[in-house]
Amino acid sequence: MFTQNQNTFSGYNEVTRDNATVSRTFMSGVFSWMAVALAISAFTAWLFASSPSLMSLLIGANGMTFLGWIVMFAPLGFVLLISFKFNTLPASTLALLFGIYAILMGASLSFIFLIYTLGSIAQTFVIATAMFGLMALVGYTTKTDLTKFGSLMIMGLFGIIIASVVNIFMGSSTMDYVISIIGVLVFTGLTAYDVQKLKNIGANGQMGGDLAKKATIMGALTLYLDFINLFLFLLRLFGSRRD
Repeated sequence: MFTQNQNTFSGYNEVTRDNATVSRTFMSGVFSWMAVALAISAFTAWLFASSPSLMSLLIGANGMTFLGWIVMFAPLGFVLLISFKFNTLPASTLALLFGIYAILMGASLSFIFLIYTLGSIAQTFVIATAMFGLMALVGYTTKTDLTKFGSLMIMGLFGIIIASVVNIFMGSSTMDYVISIIGVLVFTGLTAYDVQKLKNIGANGQMGGDLAKKATIMGALTLYLDFINLFLFLLRLFGSRRD
């Protein structure tokens, strides 16, 4: 009986170690895809911001061009497309869409170089990276179930969206400041929640082939959005505007 319990315990440990290995591999892929997407967006943003001819395609003498409006709203369309077509599109197509999305997002982010100083953008990026890394570590290592916490953060996200729409008509600088603070808190919390959720998905070890690749891309998109939104809300709070 004792030997049987030992064998059972040994088998349990083996399964646990295998799940942990699969989870680490999955998360490594998620962060790799996220890092590549961020690098693409950063390069695209710098390329547009440093080239007057490229920026003129987005902003003309009379304000935003037609292409500029497309670049502004197209990333949202790509996020919805990737989300809704996750089950039907192959991983290669999702990867292509994710790459195009990163380019479009980079082009839209180039506008921040017209508003904020380069130094404050760089400083805010470093702060956002540190905060994101810390919360990702918390989400990956904590034993506490963050499901209820994540639900609260998602509710906060919907609140931000509603408040932002309302403030378009109100134009309140105070509300904008409050929204930015809440935005930082929400996306800081969502980072920990999403990392834990993705870790649990990877630990299941029931995905293989194309499905695993698609889950990796979708996870990378989720964390990419967490980071970008955290960065932008921090920039709204602490960024130094150009004269």
